[in-house]
Amino acid sequence: MLNNPTGYSDRLGTSGYGLPTPLPLVRASLGARFVAYLLDILFIFGFTALLTLLITLIGVVTFGLGWTLFAVLPASGIIYSAMTVGGSAQSTWGMRMMGLRVVAPESGRRIDVVTAAVHALLFYVALSTFLIWFVDMLFGFMRADRRLGHDLLLGLAVIRAS
Repeated sequence: MLNNPTGYSDRLGTSGYGLPTPLPLVRASLGARFVAYLLDILFIFGFTALLTLLITLIGVVTFGLGWTLFAVLPASGIIYSAMTVGGSAQSTWGMRMMGLRVVAPESGRRIDVVTAAVHALLFYVALSTFLIWFVDMLFGFMRADRRLGHDLLLGLAVIRAS
């Protein structure tokens, strides 16, 4: 193998010109992603319950002023995804249990917190309307790499963790 001047790991390999080759086709199945999401619903419920308790305590200590933080609760799923997918493990807890992670497909590098939050936001927007969700899922069924519409919009891929 040639010297890798781009700094990408050898796991990705390099082309004959020192350029990184795309990740191998170890894409996650849609079934594994679905089960991971069902598990994440439970974790988001627990995370929301903890946030509710924390905000309640802050509200009591601040004589009701902290209760304005209850406005954050509807975004608890996005916060959960941003913290976990944007973290070092590159996956939510449900994804970890299913052996999945989210990467940039060209380089295999991890994504940042903001991209993870936008990825979750696009998923929940698609999930909130049947037509957008149907089109989003149609991308996953039609493509060989099983990337959904919101994955394609952000240039991300969900792969099996190795």
